[in-house]
Amino acid sequence: MDIVIIGIDLGKNSCSLAGMDASGRVVLRRRMRRNSLERFTKGLGRCIIAMEACCGALGRVFATQGHEVRLMSPEYVRPYVKAQKNDDLDAEAIAEAASRPTMRFVEVKSQVQSDIQALHRARERLVAERTALINHLRALLLERGIVAPQGRRKLEEQLSTFVDEDGIEALSPRIRLLIEDLRAEWRALDERIAAFDGEFVRMARDDEAVRRLTKIPGIGTINATALAAAVGNARAFRRGRDMAAWLGLTPRQMTTGGKPCLLGISKRGNRYLRKNLIHGARAVLPYLVERETPLGRWARGLLARAHKNVAVVALANKLARIAWAILARGCAYDAGYEMVSA
Repeated sequence: MDIVIIGIDLGKNSCSLAGMDASGRVVLRRRMRRNSLERFTKGLGRCIIAMEACCGALGRVFATQGHEVRLMSPEYVRPYVKAQKNDDLDAEAIAEAASRPTMRFVEVKSQVQSDIQALHRARERLVAERTALINHLRALLLERGIVAPQGRRKLEEQLSTFVDEDGIEALSPRIRLLIEDLRAEWRALDERIAAFDGEFVRMARDDEAVRRLTKIPGIGTINATALAAAVGNARAFRRGRDMAAWLGLTPRQMTTGGKPCLLGISKRGNRYLRKNLIHGARAVLPYLVERETPLGRWARGLLARAHKNVAVVALANKLARIAWAILARGCAYDAGYEMVSA
């Protein structure tokens, strides 16, 4: 039995395998426990192991055994599922999709990349909890006829005033205690988020690629470490536009009959990276338009003919392309480099 490709449909406990020979014929079907996969693949000859892109740890294990690991997005596997959907047919579809010469594969992330992404997810969860807590406080005050000003810091200052002053009849003593408890929770979240931020700053100092990324306007330590963890050396993308499209920063197409029709951005791919790049672009845009650099002149020309929000997203697209060039080519950011307009 000469197996060339093995497709694995992963489950929490049980996994389905489908092995194909060089002609594409299914020669193996097996179902086994997840903890038995490593022992099974270790006894096989060198082959291609294909899975959906959600299994970095197993991918690293199979790579150390000498196998070629091919990870794919589930949306690219779905068209190859025949008839009804079940685990065995899913495994066969994964194996067949991996054999296609035009299939797009995802690189297996290293342990360091996975660790950094886990830290970013933990920080993002804390930020979401802090936002929910702030909204809770605003609603609590609004129910008592107190409208808090916009801005996190302004709300914090007003809350301290409410706690110190006893003459505000809208707030009962019990609500004052509740607000103080919520403020303490808020301070604890701030401290935990700041600890993550400090860790990312230390990572940026120690990693040469991240240091080069932080030289790009609009990309700080949060964006730089997240980009380096998500795309590595970025050589999985042939060009910068491919990475921008992967981030969902390029327009959707509805072209038919030779008539091009472009819609809003696709919003595909990594939502966290896309959001942070857009936030960074929005923050740096006023600074860029005042600079006599190629990027600054491009931003001024774009603002003259497009809405500010459109310019922000276009700048985020540009920043993603610049980040690809720096990571893939190993070069440093040059503010005076003349870029081709997007």
